[in-house]
Order: sequence, then structure tokens, then C-alpha cells
Amino acid sequence: MDRSLYVGMTGASQIMAAQAVLAQNLANVSTTGFRADLHAMSAVPVEGPGFATRVNAVANVSGFSTETGMITQTGAPLDVAVMGSGWLAVQAKDGSEAYTRAGDLHLSPDGMLMTATGLPVLGDGGPVTIPPADSVSIGSDGTITIVPQGTGAKGASAIARLKLVNPPEAQLVKGVDGLIRTKDGTPAPLDAAVQVRSGALETSNVNAPRALVQMIELARMFDMQTRLMSTTDQNAASAQKLLSAA
Repeated sequence: MDRSLYVGMTGASQIMAAQAVLAQNLANVSTTGFRADLHAMSAVPVEGPGFATRVNAVANVSGFSTETGMITQTGAPLDVAVMGSGWLAVQAKDGSEAYTRAGDLHLSPDGMLMTATGLPVLGDGGPVTIPPADSVSIGSDGTITIVPQGTGAKGASAIARLKLVNPPEAQLVKGVDGLIRTKDGTPAPLDAAVQVRSGALETSNVNAPRALVQMIELARMFDMQTRLMSTTDQNAASAQKLLSAA
């Protein structure tokens, strides 16, 4: 059977893989601090006996978008939005250091500062724990200041500082858990230039209209691949009839 049938089949399956990436992005269009996955199609020659006359299209996840999402004001004292480039350091479930832009933070019952997904937030000395306090505030440089219970405003003191990092984009990868890590797993150093805005959150950077247009384009490409398979099958059937009649 002509290899073009397999080329069409591979193209259709890879387009479905690309659509899955877009669907994942669209599903997270309202997820705080989400970074959209990027995909790209590459040409891979079909290997085997005979002449190299067929090329498959293969979809690959080619990283993630570093575009900044919109900043929305919430007024919540533990909400922080990283301004410009930079990341908030957290402790992943496997104990490794990872990075996120999701700054919707809260306190656990034992006073540990956590992300909305339950990950400990890291400071300059490890996971941040906040003692009982009348108020908690986070400065633009990530400094956490509290007013201990019963001390009044004059008792305010800084107890920790968020670990804010800004490693080069080329050194970062996105994991299946949605967190960002360095390629070699080495913790990035604290960057004092990274700033945050308290009482605000960054939205997902998924561009929904653009993603929908891409979905339509992929749907048309999928239809083209299925027609290629149908035409190849018809040609093979016609050739078989000619051979039988000969």
C-alpha cells in the first residue's frame, strides 16, 4: 500500500496531538498565573527500504509562553502578582524547588504560607511560616511584615522575604504539573530586582481568541489529511482493478 496513506494517518494523529495542547491551554484560560504551552510541527522523513519520498509531520511541545498576563486587583493582603519578568519560588510535591506566577496565597492551619494548590511558598530561608498575627502584609520586594497579636501597630516586624528569582528563559522548562523548573534542577538564586504587587493577581496568559483561531486552522488541516487518506485509498483500489483486468 502507498506510504502516503501512512503519511496522512500520521499527520492526522499529530494534528490531534496539537489540538490537545490547545485544548489544555483553553481549559486554563482562567487559571491564575498559568503559562500557555507552545507547539510546533516538524518534518520527519519516513525511514525504510526504497527512496526517501515521504515525510511525516510531527507535533512537538516547544516550550511555554512567557508573555505576561493581565494584573487584576483583589485587595487580599496575601495575594501577590510578580511584576515584569520573574518567578515566585515554591516547594513542589517531590520536595524540589519550582517556580510559579500564581500568587493566590493563603495560610495553612499551622501558619505555613501556601499556594492555592497547597504548595509551600519558599522564602530566603526555606518554607515560610507566619506566627499568629493581627495583620500580615507583603512589600514590593517580597518582605513579609506582621503585627504580632496584641502588640499594636508599633510592634510590626519583618519575619521573612519571599524568594523571587529570574533565571534566563533558556534555562527553564515547564513540567507536567504546570510548575517551572531549571533544566538541570539547580535552584535559581534570589534576584533582588524582582518586584511584586500586593493585593493583586496575574491572570493566565492564554490568548483565547488566538487559540480558537488555531483550533479552526488545525481542524481544516485534519480534514485535509483525512481527504489525503481517502484519495490514496481510492487510487490504490483503482490500480488494483487495472491490474486485475490486465
